[in-house]
Amino acid sequence: MSTLSLALAAAAVILAIVIISAGVKVVPQSETRVIERLGRFHSVLSPGLNFIIPFVDRPKMIYTRRIETNVAGRTVVRMNSTRVIDLREQVYDFPSQQVITRDNVTTEINALIYFQITDPKKAVYEIDNLPNAIEKLTQTSLRNVIGELELDETLSSRDTINSRLQNILDDATNKWGVKVNRVELQDITPPETVRVAMEKQMQAERNRRAEILNAEGEKQSLILRSEGEKASKINQAEATKQSEILRAEGEAQAIILNAEAEAEAIRRVAAVVAQTKTDPATYILAMKYIETLKEMTSGKDNKTVYVPYEASSVLSSIGSIQTLFAGGPTAGSTTPHLPSR
Repeated sequence: MSTLSLALAAAAVILAIVIISAGVKVVPQSETRVIERLGRFHSVLSPGLNFIIPFVDRPKMIYTRRIETNVAGRTVVRMNSTRVIDLREQVYDFPSQQVITRDNVTTEINALIYFQITDPKKAVYEIDNLPNAIEKLTQTSLRNVIGELELDETLSSRDTINSRLQNILDDATNKWGVKVNRVELQDITPPETVRVAMEKQMQAERNRRAEILNAEGEKQSLILRSEGEKASKINQAEATKQSEILRAEGEAQAIILNAEAEAEAIRRVAAVVAQTKTDPATYILAMKYIETLKEMTSGKDNKTVYVPYEASSVLSSIGSIQTLFAGGPTAGSTTPHLPSR
């Protein structure tokens, strides 16, 4: 074969290889391509090995959104064009934007949106520049939702805001072949003056709660102390009561015993008197008189004792009492011992 023939053969082989490689498309998992044939939608390639007609079929170009950090350390959002459609869940981090609440407070809010392309054909043909459309839709929806809430509600109702935004975005992006899985508010930054006022309000609220807790503690302490004092006084009163009861019972028992002893003595004297046929009253009166006279003369400084005139009759009866017992005791009786004059 001539050199020209070899060159033509080699060119034909190379051309065949180029044509075959252009007609063979290997699509990775979780990715796809939208194929247009002569400018018209033809098919959506599935993951794996696919064949197309070279130079007739070509993938549709779409836009993607990427966040990059430049040399100065700033975060930059870049829009790129590609023929690859990623079917995995994606996240867009939108820059902070200023929104106005219902009570006219300007606040900066940035949000994250998690979405997934479910219909590549709609994502390519139903909307131009899908990332930019999602970003603008999220911004406007966020302004509408926050505009219906006051600042305090905005700060304390993140879950409610996230749910409302998700429902709004999911309904709006459904015709684009996109499923919004969730929306998250990252930062809510009110103005500096509002933050200072909120910090003062929060500090005042904490001080109020601390004072309430201290007051409750003091109240509980006073209640417990008063209950302790009450219980102590009740115990002391109960002890005093028991002591008085025991003392009264002791005194009553002593009086009973003394009365019983005195009654026994009187019975014995009465028995002796009955034997001697003497008046018992005379004996008892004489004994009381002798006890009184003994007490009158027991002092050290008493030298003179004045005896009333009426006492002479009592004294005269002492002799008769002495003679009453002169004969000695009878059997089974006890003789009282009389003091000598």
